[in-house]
Amino acid sequence: MILVSLGTQDKNFTRLLDAVDKAVEKGYIKDKVIVQAGHTKYVSKNLEIFDYLSIDEFNNLLQDTDLLITHGGVGTIMSALSMGKKIIGAPRLSKYHEHTNDHQIQLLENFDEQGYIVYAKDLNNFEIYLNKIKTFTPKKYESNTENMILLVKNYINNN
Repeated sequence: MILVSLGTQDKNFTRLLDAVDKAVEKGYIKDKVIVQAGHTKYVSKNLEIFDYLSIDEFNNLLQDTDLLITHGGVGTIMSALSMGKKIIGAPRLSKYHEHTNDHQIQLLENFDEQGYIVYAKDLNNFEIYLNKIKTFTPKKYESNTENMILLVKNYINNN
């Protein structure tokens, strides 16, 4: 199963759903595809689309998915990385009025350079990323939360 998450941004991101839908039509994707579309309105015979899922429903799907295809939202990416999931990230772009700025480009480039995800820069050639993800092994994410808490506690205790 493939999970597609577009986040909660109040702007459409039909470009990503078009790319995924076309990949299904062309046979590049054979798995069931479930989409949390948020505010994006989209109709497809190939994709099972929900506006929003509860956090529990989303986390259950994320746990069960073989691949997450998502926008450049840090929360979704971090959740998937903590579960060791393969991720294709596609940024919302301001030039298409999908976001107010292009910060998701830098975020996804950085995650890609570090080996955590596959960055889908060109949605017109989405099959490139689908082929790449087949042999991609994401770098294991290790949380630094406990160390940060210890640093803050030490700072407080020493001041």
